[in-house]
Amino acid sequence: MAAPLIFLRGAARSRTLGPIRDCLFRTLLVAALVAGTFALSTCAHVEPSVCQSDKDCKLSRVCERGHCVWANPPAQRGGATMGPAPVAPPPAVLAALSNGTAEPARGMFRLGPLHRGRSPYTIPLKKPTVAWTYLTGGPITSSPALMDDGTVLFASHDGHLYAAGRDGLLRWSFPTTDIIFSSPAIGHDGTTYIGSDDDHLYAIGPAQKPLWSFQVGSCPQRVGVGPEASRCDVDAGPTIGPDGVIYTGGDGIYAINPDGTLRWRFATGGHVSSAPAVLPDGMVVAGCQDDLIYAVGPDGIKRWDFRTGGDVESSPVVGEDGTIYVGSDDRKVYALGFDGSLRWAFTTGGDVRASAALSPLGYVLVGAFDAQLYAIKLDGTLAWTFRTGDRIVSSPLVDVKGAVLFGSQDDRVYALEADGRLRWSVELDGDVDSSPILAADGTIYVGSDDKKLYALRAPAGPATNAP
Repeated sequence: MAAPLIFLRGAARSRTLGPIRDCLFRTLLVAALVAGTFALSTCAHVEPSVCQSDKDCKLSRVCERGHCVWANPPAQRGGATMGPAPVAPPPAVLAALSNGTAEPARGMFRLGPLHRGRSPYTIPLKKPTVAWTYLTGGPITSSPALMDDGTVLFASHDGHLYAAGRDGLLRWSFPTTDIIFSSPAIGHDGTTYIGSDDDHLYAIGPAQKPLWSFQVGSCPQRVGVGPEASRCDVDAGPTIGPDGVIYTGGDGIYAINPDGTLRWRFATGGHVSSAPAVLPDGMVVAGCQDDLIYAVGPDGIKRWDFRTGGDVESSPVVGEDGTIYVGSDDRKVYALGFDGSLRWAFTTGGDVRASAALSPLGYVLVGAFDAQLYAIKLDGTLAWTFRTGDRIVSSPLVDVKGAVLFGSQDDRVYALEADGRLRWSVELDGDVDSSPILAADGTIYVGSDDKKLYALRAPAGPATNAP
């Protein structure tokens, strides 16, 4: 009975009123009394007088400025004007993008420099339980990373990077002098990189000894809150490129050599908090709070930029054909060509700060502030949505079979089937803004605003984590 109750909580917060709400509540009541499961497919889709996203509109109509309007094919698709045919990446880059050689398995945010969010394992079929928790001194919004020996790295707003074993026991910790939003990244040589809001990127050796620190920018106020205190915060990534260069953000986009020296800096008009994506040819793509998405070449020179209607805090994702997917606070998910041209934009019902995952079934999966996870087809049209009880900031992970794992600010971790049906959910004790990761043994690691890292394990069963 827990799942219907959670959905009621989300429905009560919905801004879509009238027939849709009444139909949802009637269906949930019947489901709760009869089967204890959802049966939303029994409701007809009623188009509201004021729409929040494209999914509220019937047929091929799209949501523009709160009203359902007819698209004008082929000029429009997915709620956005289509541009000219995008320029394809060079053949060598396209080959690397399509055959997977550009996305080596590494411990970093979104699992690789292309940020596709794909795990080589499968999400447990059975609902997991809490195996252990590790309590820190602050909320955990950072996403964990796994070392080769199974050690899980995670950072907290208490300013520390932690390393815990599979048994939940602390192996070591590393202090910084401000809170940490950044996610840890692990190089091929075992070096761990972490950014802090004290305006520094830190490199920690395999022996847990600090190797170097790099100061980002020259902001007069390095700690605390406010525009001047946050402009140089190292929240972005870090992302490790194929050549070992570390990419991050602050008052611009930075490329830092493995020895801690600056390779180049590209100045932006605002704070860069989204983890840069790195393509096989060395092009770096990052979003910025000046409403722009930037593409910078391996020489640090701008190739192009694309303006959205709001801050860009979602990290870019690069598809097999070179298409770049990124969300914005203007409530849209954008698909851009390799040359920065607009392919399409999809309108959601809220800010999009989560980063997308690319399903092997051909979906762009991303959550929004309207409490919904969207599955968008590669042509910019909607495949399906799943509603949670609160905003979604957690970036989804997708497994080899297309199942989806993500968190929500309704305090739950969700696992969905590839078609958007609920597989299971687990309730924690705080908002789940952290993006979950999946270990080879099927353990799920995720942080929460209740200051804890959770290890979730399913009971023994067939094929819970086999590729």
